Amino acid sequence: MQLDTRLGLTLSGGGAFGAAHVGVLQVLAERGIQPGIVTGTSSGALIGAAYAAGVDAARIEEIARRFRWSRIARWTLRPRWSLLDSHAVTGAVVALLGEDPLIEDLPRRYAAVTTDLRSRRLVAIDSGRLSTALRATMAVPGLLPPVRIGGRLLADGGMVDNVPFATARELGAERVIISRLHAKGETVRMMRTVANTAELVRDPTVVLIQPEMERMSQWSMRDVPRLIDEGRRAAEAAFAAAAE
Repeated sequence: MQLDTRLGLTLSGGGAFGAAHVGVLQVLAERGIQPGIVTGTSSGALIGAAYAAGVDAARIEEIARRFRWSRIARWTLRPRWSLLDSHAVTGAVVALLGEDPLIEDLPRRYAAVTTDLRSRRLVAIDSGRLSTALRATMAVPGLLPPVRIGGRLLADGGMVDNVPFATARELGAERVIISRLHAKGETVRMMRTVANTAELVRDPTVVLIQPEMERMSQWSMRDVPRLIDEGRRAAEAAFAAAAE
């Protein structure tokens, strides 16, 4: 596998909508496109982590089709911070990869984007245990507990930037493929996009893929097959437009 170390891939968050990223990964594989840098938040960080670890698109699709929230979150009897506990993430990572690797040891450069709850600033985690970064980036306030890392209390990155392509730039990406989960009305109001979509469309160093999530479920897994298909459609359309 020859990675393009100057090409980044950014996957936005959005709960079950993240299944659309799987279709995007399939198109990248079919076209022989191999980003060497991956950034994401929430469900985008979850799928991006598997990809950064070298799991192929076919296996990621298989996981997505069988995924249940109970694999990464369980009810807690001590609801100080949240209704659910996310420690199951560690077991899920080990089950998939055979270990809980250090992010810096992954085949691709990787960062999970989080929000510092005290400063409300973006914090990109690009080192340390993978499961810890994933628990932080998916910590939707009230549902999943924040994670304390280096004195910071970290939670879902979507609160400050749900499309963290600037982080890919900081990791060395000169060109970035962005998969932005788009829904008319934006069903999760807390999710914030710093970059202006029109500016991304005009940027010749960016390929913007926008799967359309309208009439699909954000929190149940019933629409996963449709979401994967929509990710494929949107990726093919974006690459066709970029080639014109």
